[in-house]
Amino acid sequence: MHRREHEEHAEAVASGGREGSGAGQDVVVVGAGVAGTSVFLHLVRALSRAGAGAPLPVRSVHLLDPHPVGWGLAFGDRDPLLLCNSAAEVNSLLAGEPADFVHHLREHGWTGEPRDCVPRSRMAEYCQDRYAQARKEATALGVEVRHVRARAEEIGTQPDGRRRVRLSTGAELTADAVVVCTGVHRPRVPDGFVGLTGHPRYLDSPYPAGRLRRELPPGSRVLVLGTRQSAVDAALVLCRDGHRAVMTSPSGLLPSVRVSLGAPARNFPPLDRIARLDPDDPLLPDRIQRCTVEAVRLLSRRPLRRQTSAAPDPVQRLREETALVDAGVSAWPGVVVAVLEAVIELSATLPAPRREALMERFAWFVSRYATAMTVVNARRLLTHVATGALRLAHPYPVAVAFEDGAWQVRWRGAESAPERFDHVVNGTGFHPPVLHRSRDSATLYLTGPQGDAGVVDHLEADLRVRRGPGAPPERVWVAGVGTHVRIPFANHLRNVVRQARQVAEDVVRVRPEAVRGA
Repeated sequence: MHRREHEEHAEAVASGGREGSGAGQDVVVVGAGVAGTSVFLHLVRALSRAGAGAPLPVRSVHLLDPHPVGWGLAFGDRDPLLLCNSAAEVNSLLAGEPADFVHHLREHGWTGEPRDCVPRSRMAEYCQDRYAQARKEATALGVEVRHVRARAEEIGTQPDGRRRVRLSTGAELTADAVVVCTGVHRPRVPDGFVGLTGHPRYLDSPYPAGRLRRELPPGSRVLVLGTRQSAVDAALVLCRDGHRAVMTSPSGLLPSVRVSLGAPARNFPPLDRIARLDPDDPLLPDRIQRCTVEAVRLLSRRPLRRQTSAAPDPVQRLREETALVDAGVSAWPGVVVAVLEAVIELSATLPAPRREALMERFAWFVSRYATAMTVVNARRLLTHVATGALRLAHPYPVAVAFEDGAWQVRWRGAESAPERFDHVVNGTGFHPPVLHRSRDSATLYLTGPQGDAGVVDHLEADLRVRRGPGAPPERVWVAGVGTHVRIPFANHLRNVVRQARQVAEDVVRVRPEAVRGA
């Protein structure tokens, strides 16, 4: 723990959430990753605009996170091999200032291009840097700011309407407004591994990458479950460190290849039509696909089918798509962000079942193209395949057991003895965070269901929690990945920072005298 953060943590626990001076609100931000940091930055900006001499609508802000600001699961890994999947030009924490991350990198000696991907730790450093600056600005305004190194576990309601936030340390904080910005934490359980995930030679995720170095003996044979981004990360780290890895998944498909997930290459009138489509149209998915194809044609006359590979072998497909990127004839990535944002806007008009059906129909687009890998990682994978350090196996195992000191894996159609592995690494990703509400509606649980608590599966456009559809909004907001119950692609960073600005301005907009007793 850094010295200043240790002091902040000790002060906050000792105070028990003691109110600051003035009549403004006490705000708690749960999570200090990208979403939480962005909410804090936009809060400070909104307070700076409140007007000199006017009572500030916020008097204290507590950020709750057991990790240093910015150094959570998504970006808090110092291994330089782990890259952001999106370009530097779309990773700003500030809505309306898309170049802020690039400016930060330039200030620290970076000489890359805005469309390049940088190591994830650079995002964590950026969050920490901007937090430190904003904290000084808030302190100068008279706002008390503390980062508390603890996890929020539940949010209760007091008789006076204020919120009581219970921490993993047993301490409690009192707040007038709570913004929930928790990221992903709970790994998925891969097919065939129910009951096996507690085994000492099973790693539930590849993060932090240091776990792989600490827990795997040199030269291990490792089965990597999954073929998407988390699994790609696992395979790259394992092969670099001298292990031999086999990747497998039910689909057997790797993500497609692109330079990066960059800003839209231009305006796309065909995509503007998506938000105006009839939500009840049974042909809605087909119309979205047609708009997307028309948008790609604005970037290249080369047919879309010739900008990607249809090779049935995943390695051959990876090789061909890498070659297309290197030849500069892969134009489709230039429309992806615009497509994501058009579908996000359309989703606001869809009831939950229709939104879920739409996303299920487009699962192929999400897994292959929305989350395509950077060409840098594609080249690395191909190198490891060429040296024999990496293999892709399909179909998925039909049976797995740990016997005779090793994982025994049987493949469909294989008549020989089972293949032996020293370790298994789960790279199938994480469940999105879900809020649960107690039966009496008085408490929100952030770390999983308690007793007969129900799932909070509804958010309206203001991103405020309600006891049910049509109920009055509570003074609890959600921003970031947790908005997946309303918004597809909830981890899309440009959308996350827009949410952060919206929520911060909404929190500040409420007059201090109207908060307590409401």
